[in-house]
Amino acid sequence: MSEIEQKVKEIERLASEQIGRADGLEKLNELRVSFLGKKGSLTQVLKAMKDVAPEDRPKVGKWVNDARAAIEARMEESKAALEEQLMAARLKAEAIDVTLPARKPSAGHRHPNSIALDEVERIFIGMGYEVIEGPEIEYDEYNFTKLNIPANHPAKDEQDTFYINNEILLRTQTSPVQARIMEQGKLPIRMISPGRVFRSDEVDATHSPSFHQVEGLVIDKGITFADLKGTLDVFAKELFGPETKTKFRPHHFPFTEPSAEMDVSCFKCGGKGCRFCKGSGWIEILGCGMVHPHVLEMCGLDPQEYGGFAFGVGLERIALLKYEIDDMRLLYENDVRFLRQFS
Repeated sequence: MSEIEQKVKEIERLASEQIGRADGLEKLNELRVSFLGKKGSLTQVLKAMKDVAPEDRPKVGKWVNDARAAIEARMEESKAALEEQLMAARLKAEAIDVTLPARKPSAGHRHPNSIALDEVERIFIGMGYEVIEGPEIEYDEYNFTKLNIPANHPAKDEQDTFYINNEILLRTQTSPVQARIMEQGKLPIRMISPGRVFRSDEVDATHSPSFHQVEGLVIDKGITFADLKGTLDVFAKELFGPETKTKFRPHHFPFTEPSAEMDVSCFKCGGKGCRFCKGSGWIEILGCGMVHPHVLEMCGLDPQEYGGFAFGVGLERIALLKYEIDDMRLLYENDVRFLRQFS
């Protein structure tokens, strides 16, 4: 056996011995570099080929290639065994005890507005009303003109809002839904129309440029103000408790005549007077009135044959009162600590 062949065999033996003792993939990679890398011991034999007689070079090349193949095969075998050991150790470390109690999922919480709206809808559906929603982007004609608020009416200043162009705007109230339903002429009508509305209000504890309203409408023959008072009295008692009293004060709205604002007796002090009701014993809750005859005419109904009443309440106002929240901005800050109280 020649000296070169003996050297190649010795390199192969050492490599096999050290690969067998390797205790990790990192060590195995170091051995690959040591024996087979650019400066590895087996590569050095090939670099010394210039000193080998030309007729012996094929034999030396074959010895080196055979040794390289044997070393690589031994390395692959060792690598597979080490990876299997690592996987077994990982599975053992990450084993899941299926008998342990499951982690309780983090459930969300209902928003105060959603709770208040569900309660309002439950009350009116129980009285035979239908819940109807409409578009938040509305025509000026439905938002103002058909509600008896022409272009130069002073009431428009209070509600002037975000215009997209001269004819289209973000609605300032949900009353346009009522006008659209009246136009359809399917009578009688008993409906409430909840939804988001927009006004150019400054943000403070009781105002926001975006808030929610719930408006109601009844159209039929023989409807009187007594029907309006009776309906809203039942609503107030269902919402705030059976001891609640109602009071109506004259007011003005362009789309109703006569018009009124309704107060409810303070449910904190029972009408005796406290900080919550500012000592008056009463809390303003909503606006209402009999539908203006001109509104009926513009929506295609005969005011001599049909009449009706309408009312509107701010959903946030109900939530603020019912849950004794003193700042409207809390409803929109998405603070989990606040919302968790209503789970």
